[in-house]
Amino acid sequence: MTETATTAEGPVTPAPPPAVPVLAADLDAGLRRLKLAAIRRTAPEVLLTAKTQRWTPEEVLRTLVEAEIAARDASNIVNRLKVAAFPVTKTLESFDVAASSIQPKVFDYLTSLEWVRAQSNLMIIGPAGTGKSHTLIGLGIAAIHAGHKVRYFTATDLLESLYRGLADNTVGKIIDSLLRVDLIILDEVGFAPLDDTGTQLLFRLVAGAYERRSLAIASHWPFEQWGRFLPEQTTAVSILDRLLHHATVVITDGESYRMKDAQHRKERP
Repeated sequence: MTETATTAEGPVTPAPPPAVPVLAADLDAGLRRLKLAAIRRTAPEVLLTAKTQRWTPEEVLRTLVEAEIAARDASNIVNRLKVAAFPVTKTLESFDVAASSIQPKVFDYLTSLEWVRAQSNLMIIGPAGTGKSHTLIGLGIAAIHAGHKVRYFTATDLLESLYRGLADNTVGKIIDSLLRVDLIILDEVGFAPLDDTGTQLLFRLVAGAYERRSLAIASHWPFEQWGRFLPEQTTAVSILDRLLHHATVVITDGESYRMKDAQHRKERP
């Protein structure tokens, strides 16, 4: 409802706020050509505010530039999340550190992403349902928001992709493409045994990433039992040697979160 003032001569309706002007056609066309979509969208209102509040030219320019940067950052995050191909959204904020077996100091170090910037690795070993995947995906999403490029795979999906590349002679290009990201997440390592070819393909990726890119890997197999799914002993040792040389190792244990959740639902009246 519009408020009115009253004078001796009767009620007076205040003047409506000034309309937001339309951006001049040549400026609109120029901003469109330069692909400055956020500036083009916000400029009319910013210019009106600048006029009424008597902003300096520097304040106008700063406001427009900040709007463009914020819009591009948001767009880049959306695109990097799409490329990362996470199966679900799991954030670090929703991870219950107190209920997990990961020490708070270790969790704080992981969430700092210092290991990603140092091109070191992360190895999470533990039984199913103890937070390995949640931790990896949460760290991957946090890394994307921090400006890093991330790619997520299960071990099975990665090997299928590399096998297809082997069949059409593009495996080298696939590995080179993967090594352009800052963090490669490899989940569920060891769920299915590898043959000699799969082991060699995994070694090529690990060797290519060694001291150049960060690998974050989760497995339910302790390291001394990796021979259960890596058939060739020499290659298995070479893979582990490169993974563990610059790595933070996290061992998870305890009851499965999924089993506890199912039990709680069952016990509810």
